[in-house]
Amino acid sequence: MLRLVVPIAALLCGIALLLLGTGLLNTLLALRGSAEGFSDQTLGLLGSAYFAGFILGTWLCPRLIRRMGHVRAFTFLAAAEAACVLIHLLWMLPGVWLLLRVMTGVALVGIYTVIESWLNTQAPPERRGQVFACYMAINLGSLALAQQLLNWDSPLNFTLFVIAAMLVVLAVMPVSATRLSQPVITDTPALSLRRLWEAAPVACAGALLSGLGMGGFWGLGAVYATRMGMDTAQIAGFVSLVIVAGALAQWPMGRLSDSIDRRRALVIIAGSAAVGGLLMAALGPFGLWLLLGAAVFGAGSFSVYPAVVAHLIDHLHQEDILSGNAALLMLHGVGAAIGPALAGLLMSATPVALPLFFTLMFALCALYAGWQLRAGRDRIVDGAAHQVPMVRTSTAVLEMMLEEAGGDEPDAAARTEEPAAEAEQAPDTDSDATGRPQS
Repeated sequence: MLRLVVPIAALLCGIALLLLGTGLLNTLLALRGSAEGFSDQTLGLLGSAYFAGFILGTWLCPRLIRRMGHVRAFTFLAAAEAACVLIHLLWMLPGVWLLLRVMTGVALVGIYTVIESWLNTQAPPERRGQVFACYMAINLGSLALAQQLLNWDSPLNFTLFVIAAMLVVLAVMPVSATRLSQPVITDTPALSLRRLWEAAPVACAGALLSGLGMGGFWGLGAVYATRMGMDTAQIAGFVSLVIVAGALAQWPMGRLSDSIDRRRALVIIAGSAAVGGLLMAALGPFGLWLLLGAAVFGAGSFSVYPAVVAHLIDHLHQEDILSGNAALLMLHGVGAAIGPALAGLLMSATPVALPLFFTLMFALCALYAGWQLRAGRDRIVDGAAHQVPMVRTSTAVLEMMLEEAGGDEPDAAARTEEPAAEAEQAPDTDSDATGRPQS
């Protein structure tokens, strides 16, 4: 593993530093905005603006990278993000912060695209799965560790903003010093939403609903913790706990998803996230039981999107997988852009509305998967996928992920096999006249 990581260490170090700064900023803005008197609805809009920038960046940044090259594009986008971090201190106005969040979202998805496309070309095809796992571990680990930087100083001071900007600038150093050859960026066309829905409606619903729920968490989780009476150290621990629980649970949840009907697994995974949200609503204010609810929520919520991606791969032919996942990524992003604004509006009535919002979104996901489960056996196209731990980044990561998630025929047979006599007696209720699988 060491021999695999050393050649790409500069890229991994760069993204780790960047996510330390970005993860700190995301929570810091919620705390500082709340202290400045921003309403919960406004704070929710800030989270929505960030994900709106993320969606916009998936269209703008590949063109920018092709024009400038990877190193210069990374430097350009990191400089833009660092400037945005510091401008927050100059104008503490909701309108200015909204614009800055859009710009930060654009910059970050561009940086993800640079790093992930680079990793795709540098990793040997047979080792991309290992590189992908290492990369995702760095993503989640950096975001969790970033919360502990909140203990450095009060959010009311300028120190944490400066630290976040410094980390983003420091990320440029290892990337700009690398001698790795630069790859070519190619566009990944998205499958139409109609075809996506026809192939795997559970995946579409799961992507949108998990985007709504997770967008609410990233945008307003720290605000909810503030409303529950937590101090800065407790808020850092609360957000870190959700992330770490989500990271640790992805392996057992993935094994569950691979061993049973994926729709049944989504009922369990999304249902556990809904239960976690309900526990948070019922067991607050801050205390051991609230943290238990947060851990249950994190374990379930972070595992829904990977299960949804694996379910989609089950239902697409090989040539459609990349474009289908790009469309699913966009659908999840739309949910993440809407979620904070909607949750912020609800939180203006009571802080408990946020975990109840989580409960509603993930309960709907579980209920829809359960309803589709009644349609009959889940037919798999080409081969069963393997669920892998992942978070939503850019379309460039899909090629790496598919090396790890791609299935094979024996697994598909194991998950769809039925006794011959039963198969002859039962009608094929899960496919249409064209033989296209229905989920």
